[in-house]
Amino acid sequence: MHWTRREMVAGVAVSLIGLRLPAQKKAPLPPEPPLTGEDAESAIRALKPGQFLWAPSLAPSGPILAIVSLSLQRCYVYRNGVLIAVSTLSSGKTGHETPTGVFTVLQKQVMHHSNLYDNAPMPYMQRLTWGGIALHAGNLPGYPASHGCVRLPKAFAQKLYGETKLGMTVVVTDSDAVPRIAPAPNLLEAAQAVDQNTLAGGVVWRPEKSPTGPMSLVLSGADKRLMVLRNGVLIGSCPVTIDGPIAETMGFTLKSIEGADFRWLQLPLPGQTLSPGQEMSAAERARVRMPEEFRLALDRELTPGVTLLVTQDSMRASSAGTKVMVFESGSGQS
Repeated sequence: MHWTRREMVAGVAVSLIGLRLPAQKKAPLPPEPPLTGEDAESAIRALKPGQFLWAPSLAPSGPILAIVSLSLQRCYVYRNGVLIAVSTLSSGKTGHETPTGVFTVLQKQVMHHSNLYDNAPMPYMQRLTWGGIALHAGNLPGYPASHGCVRLPKAFAQKLYGETKLGMTVVVTDSDAVPRIAPAPNLLEAAQAVDQNTLAGGVVWRPEKSPTGPMSLVLSGADKRLMVLRNGVLIGSCPVTIDGPIAETMGFTLKSIEGADFRWLQLPLPGQTLSPGQEMSAAERARVRMPEEFRLALDRELTPGVTLLVTQDSMRASSAGTKVMVFESGSGQS
């Protein structure tokens, strides 16, 4: 009997249908590194340039906060208040120091090239200021070596890029203490100068100056004033009444909006220890009062992910020469 090629292929296919192949075993996932307790501290200290720890399943969802320690040359990543990653980094060298302060991610780009430094590649770029400061993948020699950006291991930068969104909060500090807040330029005077006569009582509300982009709120206990920035541009400011003193700098992110209930998740700034998922209480929210017209207008613009920084410091330019910046406005290149 002679078989045609088609009949042979069909016969092989029929025989394979009844053949039970052994089940393929999935390769076990590598164990996630310890990020709590004494083991975590030892592992973090032992990291060599270019190494990192990554355990995102410890907190699968929620807002992300990154803390960059210039003194330790480490980047700590929290999600929903839980430490999920730590990486080595290389910050700005002498003469090009990375500015300290509280920033938000203004722009993301998988492959960006610097307009300032010989078209240098900046993979997985996450912009912190319009003046040239960003998180991105780069060379890590084991010491500060950049022109101001925060270089990260390429694999870590790629993983972090995939987890973050515009508006993510990034705290850059050169010590273990919470950074003091002194804006550059004088944010409070700018707030009072922008169309001060538009509304009564020193209230400014100009959302059209920056219609879209990540929004951040800065509440100063010293100045008794709330300032609203979007995409790094000041769009609103109003006086506030605060019951009691503000004892320390605190960061929050708007977790969700349920009807008229705005739920704010507290973020662990350097030197602070919080319970996972710790939220701003109703009593804390009630401590701050502002003009009703301004509050209603602001509520209409708020979306989950908005950052709120509460500080006891003044937003006036620091007379002590502090170099800390909160947000940098304007446009530029990097």
